[in-house]
Amino acid sequence: MQVSPALLTARERAAAARRIVIKLGTNVIMRDDGAPAVGLIHGLVESAINLRREGREVILVSSGAIALGARRLGMDSSPTELAMKQACAAVGQSQLMSLYESGFQHFDVATAQILLTEDDFIDAVRYSNLRATLETLLTLGLVPVINENDTVSTIELESPGDRKAGNERLGDRMFGDNDKLSALVMTKVDADLLILLSDVGGLYSEHPTDPAAQLIAEVNAITPELMAAAGSANGRGRGGMLTKVEAAQLVMDAGKVAVIASGRTPGMVDRVCAGEDAGTVFAKGVC
Repeated sequence: MQVSPALLTARERAAAARRIVIKLGTNVIMRDDGAPAVGLIHGLVESAINLRREGREVILVSSGAIALGARRLGMDSSPTELAMKQACAAVGQSQLMSLYESGFQHFDVATAQILLTEDDFIDAVRYSNLRATLETLLTLGLVPVINENDTVSTIELESPGDRKAGNERLGDRMFGDNDKLSALVMTKVDADLLILLSDVGGLYSEHPTDPAAQLIAEVNAITPELMAAAGSANGRGRGGMLTKVEAAQLVMDAGKVAVIASGRTPGMVDRVCAGEDAGTVFAKGVC
């Protein structure tokens, strides 16, 4: 007898998910010394392969092109000037795909690169084509690897103060980072679970470095207090815990499940997809 999804806990729903979107942030795929975390990436690839062997579908949303490009160009830090960010993205995107391609090639699984802008979700024809392409790639057994097309789209690269009035065409739902992009992809392709991999273990009550910080294991409503706990961006990535919580809100509004967890912990994706108590799970209703 099948159990109604409404009667399952959020962790049980994660374990039952058939189509899964996994978002990897820059601070996950890059080591602290600025080099790509090749071993970690290949470990996450193997987790994706394990899910496929269980009959599940996997879509990756990956940041990191700008950081890889900056490293390739010999830069000591991430660029701040818009044109240079776009140049770094152009240089680094092929390196990013090479990392995934080499990992999946060990398992004889092909990848497919998809670069998106906000217009791909706004325009009905482009969105329809995008959805059809993703469905076809999954049917063919490929693993789509999605990133924002930073070489032509500036929304994600601009700071909020740089944006002109009228640019927020999707209101609060327009992505300005890969966290929100992954939430949009997840909800628009009818995925069941979004895993947001960070360099911390989940959402904490205080900044993770605070001795009083405690992991918030389950969230069934986004409150102002919880948003305050999310803090602000840090490190090489343009997002941060705040954008991950905002992405989780989009997922919750769609009646789906999101989990924020550490991408630097080996086997974390496997644990989340097994329904274990890992990271912070977000779902409306009973967690």
